[in-house]
Amino acid sequence: MSDVSAESEIRFRSDVTVELVKQSAGDQDVLWAARVSTAGEKSLDELAKDPGRSKGLINFLMRDKHGSPFEHNSMTFFVSAPIFVFREFHRHRVGWSYNEESGRYRELEPVFYVPAQERKLVQQGKPGAYDFVDGTPEQFKIVGESAREAYRKSYAAYQEMLAAGVAREVARAVLPVGLYSSMYATCNARSLMHFLGLRTRHDDAAYPSFPQREIEMVAERMEAAWAELMPLTYAAFNANGRVAP
Repeated sequence: MSDVSAESEIRFRSDVTVELVKQSAGDQDVLWAARVSTAGEKSLDELAKDPGRSKGLINFLMRDKHGSPFEHNSMTFFVSAPIFVFREFHRHRVGWSYNEESGRYRELEPVFYVPAQERKLVQQGKPGAYDFVDGTPEQFKIVGESAREAYRKSYAAYQEMLAAGVAREVARAVLPVGLYSSMYATCNARSLMHFLGLRTRHDDAAYPSFPQREIEMVAERMEAAWAELMPLTYAAFNANGRVAP
């Protein structure tokens, strides 16, 4: 078997990439969608008004779970993260659209995930009542060394099969879920709020969540971008327990 031994041929990362590449989203989108119920065509006047004057309405909609006005907007993110993050991400189906790079149609790049020093390694307790704590230096050492060794061997096997003429869709079977992939993910504010409620920890949350740290890293970056686009909606989300309406 050929050996991919040169460090420059394989990249190791401990971060994620999240970029807002396209958006049509603002607090006024919530207001005209809500006011059509009582104002009809006059609700279009909201497009030219300062949404700050109606932040009470946004809070009311959030508090009383009138969710549909929060769906009339759109955000598209480019995300680069380990495959295991996407497997969790794709459980969010309502209000989301995804397109991910394909291992059938392109040769996958050798970029792999290795946890950073601040990543907690040790699980204590049992599902439903557990927490994670810092690992020891010895544990970080074995995680880093074992991951890098496994990644090198699996990518060498992948390259060997490709060189022998094996189809990409077959050869990719040896690659691990720590391989980085990329996708576009499109959502609206309501579906994003549901995602954030499950995939982040926050002091304002009415219901505790225990997300895997790597998908939380993606969620945090999405949240920061959304907070700038729809600050009144974001404030109402936090004020009402971070529960999607």
